[in-house]
Amino acid sequence: MKRKALRIGVDVDDVLYNCNQHALDRLSEENACSPMSIYDISGWGPSGSTLDARIKYFSQVDFVKNQPILPGAQEFIKELTKRGEVFFTTAVGGSCMSVRAERLMHDFPEVPERNIMIGARKDLLSLDFLLDDGAHNILASSAKYPVLFRRPWNDRLTGLLSVNSFDDFLRLVDQIGGYSSPDSIDMSRGGIICLVGPTGGGKTEIVDALIKDSRYARPLTTTTRTRLDGEAEHYHFVAKDEFIDGKENGRFLETTVYGGEYYGATYEEVDNLVKQGKIALMPVDICGAISIKNQYPSCTALVFTHRSRYLVLKSILERDCSDDEKVLRIMSLDAEYQNEDICDLTIDMNGSLDSALASLKEQLSIE
Repeated sequence: MKRKALRIGVDVDDVLYNCNQHALDRLSEENACSPMSIYDISGWGPSGSTLDARIKYFSQVDFVKNQPILPGAQEFIKELTKRGEVFFTTAVGGSCMSVRAERLMHDFPEVPERNIMIGARKDLLSLDFLLDDGAHNILASSAKYPVLFRRPWNDRLTGLLSVNSFDDFLRLVDQIGGYSSPDSIDMSRGGIICLVGPTGGGKTEIVDALIKDSRYARPLTTTTRTRLDGEAEHYHFVAKDEFIDGKENGRFLETTVYGGEYYGATYEEVDNLVKQGKIALMPVDICGAISIKNQYPSCTALVFTHRSRYLVLKSILERDCSDDEKVLRIMSLDAEYQNEDICDLTIDMNGSLDSALASLKEQLSIE
């Protein structure tokens, strides 16, 4: 009953229908040039590049009428309607409004016509959840849980509640709608601890302490960044094209972007550890944590590391990174702290490390 009361808004372009890639394909065909990829789109709206020419299609009736449905979108909406009242939130030009509404009613008959909200002011909608690929819509939303649908043009944003797939969003709704209990998480035959929290929240301290015990292991991370001189073997370094290819082909369990570089853990790397009966320790953002929980629901714990804002800010200011990176991390703090509501349990990192470790093991029944 609780979930049926949820009001869930879902964006349309690049969430349910293929928009940007479809426009790039048409642009390539029209100009008889090489195929272009959405991974070349670095931000929302015009960017001053040749890719801006794709935007002209967005206001054309025939383009809106013939946009392909993204794989799994219809099944996703069917599942979502079992969890709450679904609203389509879409911004299209006046000439395209009727065509957009007709497509939605035809393709998603589970959602009533009255729940099709056409307009750019999504911030005016009273919702429990909003799923949208536009960061500006998420940042301005009045929804209780604005959720960013990860796309190449928004994957450099950190701290925002976000998901990579339809299944991840369904998992998130379930996680919030009926909080998991640590008692239901069984790590006796291997499992995963996803450590979530702001920069300086103590995630690395927990990993460094637990890794001394052979029962725990940290999966090797694949990244596109350059290897530092004398750096230990904690990463697998690959070219950006190789990483993107692996991501598109489902090789990664979770991925994220920091400082313009991609990071991710492969299914193979994590699965091997779990099958060995080990507990994989994974400091990840909430997006990655939800992806992992979706694949290993019964043996994954989302653990929020809570440290006072003062200590977190002090840690960020002392970090060896650019001022721009520090500003981004500070700006994301409010969103990072809100992620505590989504996690299975919280560890207090304001006291001693030994106390935090003891609390973690006790809550997860780890001897």
